[in-house]
Amino acid sequence: MYRLQHLATLHAVVATGSFALAARELGYTPSAVSQQVAALERDTGLVLFERQAHAVRVTAAGHRIAELARGILAGVEELRAEAGRWADGQAGQVRIGAFPTAGERIVPGALAAVAAKHPHAEVILTEGEPSALLDPLAAGELDIALVYEYALRPRSWPDALVDTPLLHEDLLLLRPAEERETTPSAHELATRRWIASGRASDGATALVRWCAAAGFEPNVVHHSDDYDVVRELVVAVRGVAMVPALGHRPDTRITATATGARRTVHVLHRRGDTNPLLPVVLSALRAAMPTSAHLVEVTRLPHQ
Repeated sequence: MYRLQHLATLHAVVATGSFALAARELGYTPSAVSQQVAALERDTGLVLFERQAHAVRVTAAGHRIAELARGILAGVEELRAEAGRWADGQAGQVRIGAFPTAGERIVPGALAAVAAKHPHAEVILTEGEPSALLDPLAAGELDIALVYEYALRPRSWPDALVDTPLLHEDLLLLRPAEERETTPSAHELATRRWIASGRASDGATALVRWCAAAGFEPNVVHHSDDYDVVRELVVAVRGVAMVPALGHRPDTRITATATGARRTVHVLHRRGDTNPLLPVVLSALRAAMPTSAHLVEVTRLPHQ
């Protein structure tokens, strides 16, 4: 097995043409240089230098081995530099899973911030509902998962995951704009056509429970997980809907009022995850939290 130190010494001797000059360049004694070259000659079974009284001459074999050593040493230097970039978070890869609304409203800003400070880092996004992200996160296929939890539909996360709540968002009641000056009663809402998220989804369950607390059962006539579609249906059929603040964009055709119910956005990652980019991306996600009257940041991320 050839030692990198011996290859580096060979390269220095060939480059300078002298054991003494190579020793000065490397910070060794001439004797140490001579010993390292001799050890490399034993390992290769080749004569690399012809020793003369006041000089050395590189043999053809010495030139060839030095040429090969140059490529090896350059590769090791590249490896060292790349490892350093990964170790300090300047390079590497982080895989994020996010529910679609977070993928639209939160993740792009975080990715832009990471790219500006760490241009060699790669962040990969996968979209999915919380239930679809937990197994890949636990298995190490994801480093981070952005998930949500409705207060009216509590969830728990596996003990193997670190859970940090990031944002509270109001659940908003959407109605046609001309109803802006009125406050709907439970009786009126019981007679309206409701648009809800997908059947058996957490959002649909939260809606049913909110209505039950008000004393009625919603008449759900349309289901959609696309909040743009929900808004259009509110306008088109003069319906009502309850959507999270992250999923609503101001629309002059619609009036949005807080219902008193909330959803919380959480960021999850595995305990003991040693990815150097993890704290970088977590910090960027927190900084990318959007702001509005219906969105409240709830905590700062701990140092990882």
